[in-house]
Amino acid sequence: MKKSPVFRLSFIFWVLGLLCFVFPLAAVPGPPALGSRSAVVMDASTGSIVFSKNPDLEIPPASLTKLMTAHLVLREIATGRASADEIIYPSRESWAVNQPPLSSLMHLANGQSLSIRELLLGMAIFSGNDAATALALRFAPSVEEFVGLMNREARAMGLYRTRFDDASGYSNYNMTTAREFAQFSRIYLDAHPHSIAEYHSVLEFAYPRAEHVPEQFQGNPRTRVQRNRNTLLGSVEGVDGLKTGFIFASGYNIALTAERNGTRFIAVILGAPSGWGGGSIRDEDGRKLLEWVFDRYKTIRPLPERPEPVRILKGRADYAELVWGESLEFTALAERGTDLRWKVEIDEPLIAPLTAFSPVGSFVFYDNLGELRRIPLLTAEEIEKGGFFKRFIDAIRLFFKHEA
Repeated sequence: MKKSPVFRLSFIFWVLGLLCFVFPLAAVPGPPALGSRSAVVMDASTGSIVFSKNPDLEIPPASLTKLMTAHLVLREIATGRASADEIIYPSRESWAVNQPPLSSLMHLANGQSLSIRELLLGMAIFSGNDAATALALRFAPSVEEFVGLMNREARAMGLYRTRFDDASGYSNYNMTTAREFAQFSRIYLDAHPHSIAEYHSVLEFAYPRAEHVPEQFQGNPRTRVQRNRNTLLGSVEGVDGLKTGFIFASGYNIALTAERNGTRFIAVILGAPSGWGGGSIRDEDGRKLLEWVFDRYKTIRPLPERPEPVRILKGRADYAELVWGESLEFTALAERGTDLRWKVEIDEPLIAPLTAFSPVGSFVFYDNLGELRRIPLLTAEEIEKGGFFKRFIDAIRLFFKHEA
């Protein structure tokens, strides 16, 4: 008996359904589940956030605070108002014995001397609260006044939910969010790109050495070799910073950055459990997030030629030079953009007068799967209205163009 076309089609769908049940299609992996309370992953080049979990939850940053302390110090060095080689004689307030209980320490002590560079290393590697205090007192009359500088800088950066109560992060009253601290970390890396190699990726540091202590102790300076608290350095591909933190009020925190194949991401993870195993949970969250984000996203840095000038009607000038209204870099899915192309779209007709930086169209990036990014095209300068005769001729051109 001959089977009808409807029967044959139904049978095909039944077989396909059975195959899908027996051999399910591989699911596209979603973002990992985290044990930490809050997290953000940001493309360091573009500022695009590609992952978030409770990004605006306020949590004490703990020793992540030291990155703001380092930022203010490095800015003073960059402007020439201080030198990394300047020798500091730590005051009593910054000695290790005078730090709060359970502090991370560089072990500064009476009679020692060391450079600002070494204090920065002690803060970056050991997370030394004593190092943070010594640096604060070098650049302000008191720790409280240095904290005022930190808070003013946070406001200047547009960080309105981030506030500081000390220079080290020990206080429960320091506060930030994963979103804001990722924004700060991006600013920090842009302002101090050398800090990664000089401080944050250094695996270990020995202090104090003979040259740091008074002469009578140089035979036995009681040197301690401490390793970087960021255990993902050297264990996760591309990780080269930035800072870990812990206090009981926040749990375990980390500001991570890693680079692979020209793409750099920043991951801020806050609020891993403060109990036993919390540090491992934080580190595993960081590991999972970085592997996921590098598998899924990348930074695209196109290098198109500048757009051709565009025709202007009724203007003193016949053509206007164009500029891009935004950065050309953008974040895309890892499989996109291998055949990247671009085109110009102009909102014609363009009629004077036009102010400088007037939007006149778009610059569109696309690949074989479709549009990837669209950025505005702007006039490079003001285009004034032309004289009566010029406006009359161009009005005729416009009339016949519309009639055509």
